[in-house]
Amino acid sequence: MNTPEARRGKTKIKPPKKHGPNISIDDTWAKLRHNMLEIQNHRAYNLSYEENHRYAYNMVLYKHGETLYKGTLQLIAENLDKLAKQDIMPCFPNATGEDTVQKSQEAEMLLKAVKKVWDDHTSSLSRLRDVLKYMDRVYTKGANVPEIWDAGLLLFIKHIIRPPIQQHLIDAILLQIHTERDGYVINRSAVLGCVNVLLQLSEPGGPTIYKRDLEPAILRESEIFYQSEGETLLQSCDAPEYLRRVESRLDAEQARTHHYLSSHTSQPLRQILERNMLTSHLSTIIDLPNSGLDAMIDGDKYEDLLRIYRLFVMVPTGLPILRKALKNSLIRRGKELNAASENLDGLADTLEEADDPKGKCKAKAKPNAAAQTLQLALKWVVDVLSLKDKFDTVWTKTCHSDREIESGINEAFETFINVHAKSPEFISLFIDDNLKKGLKGKTEAEVDAILDKTITVFRYITDKDVFERYYKTHLAKRLLQGRSVSDDAERGMLAKLKVECGFQFTQKLEGMFHDMRLSADTMQAYCEYISKHETQSDVEMSVTVMTSTFWPMSYSSPPCVFPGVLDEACKLFEKFYFSRHSGRKLTWQPSLGNADVRATFKARTHELNVSTFALVILLLFENVPVGETLSYEHIKSETRIQESELQRNLQSLACAKFKILRKHPAGRDVNPSDTFSFNADFTSPLQKIKISTIASRVESVDERKETQDRVDEERKLQTEACIVRIMKDRKHMTHNDLVNEVTRQLSARFHPQPNTIKKRIEGLIERDYLERCEDRKSYNYLVRPRQFCHI
Repeated sequence: MNTPEARRGKTKIKPPKKHGPNISIDDTWAKLRHNMLEIQNHRAYNLSYEENHRYAYNMVLYKHGETLYKGTLQLIAENLDKLAKQDIMPCFPNATGEDTVQKSQEAEMLLKAVKKVWDDHTSSLSRLRDVLKYMDRVYTKGANVPEIWDAGLLLFIKHIIRPPIQQHLIDAILLQIHTERDGYVINRSAVLGCVNVLLQLSEPGGPTIYKRDLEPAILRESEIFYQSEGETLLQSCDAPEYLRRVESRLDAEQARTHHYLSSHTSQPLRQILERNMLTSHLSTIIDLPNSGLDAMIDGDKYEDLLRIYRLFVMVPTGLPILRKALKNSLIRRGKELNAASENLDGLADTLEEADDPKGKCKAKAKPNAAAQTLQLALKWVVDVLSLKDKFDTVWTKTCHSDREIESGINEAFETFINVHAKSPEFISLFIDDNLKKGLKGKTEAEVDAILDKTITVFRYITDKDVFERYYKTHLAKRLLQGRSVSDDAERGMLAKLKVECGFQFTQKLEGMFHDMRLSADTMQAYCEYISKHETQSDVEMSVTVMTSTFWPMSYSSPPCVFPGVLDEACKLFEKFYFSRHSGRKLTWQPSLGNADVRATFKARTHELNVSTFALVILLLFENVPVGETLSYEHIKSETRIQESELQRNLQSLACAKFKILRKHPAGRDVNPSDTFSFNADFTSPLQKIKISTIASRVESVDERKETQDRVDEERKLQTEACIVRIMKDRKHMTHNDLVNEVTRQLSARFHPQPNTIKKRIEGLIERDYLERCEDRKSYNYLVRPRQFCHI
């Protein structure tokens, strides 16, 4: 078929023109160079990638790779110089005023110009890399030179990141950072663009340009800025505001490194901020007047306290300083509480004068002074518990229950509580007050919660044996007077003490409860005995038989001659008791007893609750005609009561609120020349009247000295017993080891002094329990087991 296509013949595809050795290399390079310039000028859309690749391929193939490599680098360098002169240098800042906004705008223009040149350079460099792939694969490896992309980056460093552009660039970035720190808004993307450029550039084998040039400059400027910032804020801000500013700065720097700086700059930048705004001013911040740590605690500013803890734990010295500051604050507050209770000694002296009838103090001052000293003692414990609650709240809410802080708080409580010589007595009085019957407004659960808190304070006492003596005395009065809130509450308190101090601590206290149970059974049996033998007594008597080693009493009974009716009742009980128990001895303790007596006056009959001594005095007036008197000396000779007790009881009967007796002459002081008569005209709206009820009170100076002497004597025995127990087990010990072991074992009750232990060792050596070795530094055990009785 004769068609137009057939007449023209078949289309032939011509092969590409070959560049052989007859082709001039200079012409090839000239063409390739022209095309490279077109690429750099962004006119590569008319160029053939295949053709340019063939040009480069042939130059490398025919051993002209060096010409191609060096020529390309020269083109890149010339282009960079042109771009620097054309785009960057005209943007150098020239503002000379103080206009921060204008300076920031000029810096932003420079950063954008540098980023633009970078983008232009990398764009053209990427295309050149594609064209010169064969050269990178063959020539650069053999010639040991960087590939064209790496060489292009090095040229960018040489021709762009150079003076004066380099310094202007760094200054522009620093200016933008400073501007933002001053509260202005900047174009973060402009800074980020240049930071990314510097992060991608590095010398062979060296750090990035960012790490080498920019980061040190940022850190230097930050050091200067935050050093000045810290000093300025301390002068203008209170502590909470200063801490808020520091926290804000930390957050801002964190955001800054996240958005446009390297993440590796975050840590050194944070360290600079912490060093200049925290570490250098930790103590100053805490001690700022009216706004420091004490003010925050006083004002319950838990948010500020949480912030101070959060910031202080960031620096190495922060937590120790905060711990010390909290400890010192607590010790200071505790010593203020101690100072507020120091006037108890003065009140105790007043109380002694009131007890002394020769003194000039009025009789009614006695109960007032006793009540006042007791209230101050109780107030001290309440204030300590409140302080404990306050600092526990600070610890849990603001310190995340940090164990270091907790140990500092515990040390502070232990310090000021043990500085107070009366703390064991006060705590015992507080427990006594809460375990008594008749407390208004407190349920058993509330009392138990208070006692739990009291145990936490009890833990801080080092002289627990002193507390035991006071507690034993107060417990005895509660049990003997039947004033305990409940038997369960008492036993619950004993259980708490046993958990804290062990069985040995509460053994005697539990013995007191055991005696009370046995006494109840004994009295039931006594009543049955009376009924069975048809023996009737004029006195209804309730006897508590106390084991002398358990109860806080003297082994010798205070002298007192019981009237016949009382003496008969006592002998009847003794007969019953000895019929059940042989080999025992009963010693009556009238100073611990009380009595209910029915007294008939002209107006009516009243039931009087009086001490046993007061009962003995009143029975002397039973058969005395109305109006007749008994002299002081007669009462003294008939009763043989100690003079101090006699005067105290006569004063309570004749000079106090309820005048059961009349004193002649009238007055508030009892003198040996006075006479007394029964007050038949006594009237009162009360049916039952308590007179001279024994109440818990703070010890006087002399009483406290006597208590301390007894404690010291007990400590000597306990120390010696401990030494012998240890040496019996070890047989041989050095002096230091023995002292340390004795201290460890006795620390649950008290902290013995090394000199005291040394004296007890000397005493045991003198009594042949121990012997000193020839080296004079160690001891041997001598005594046989049956020769020593444990205390």
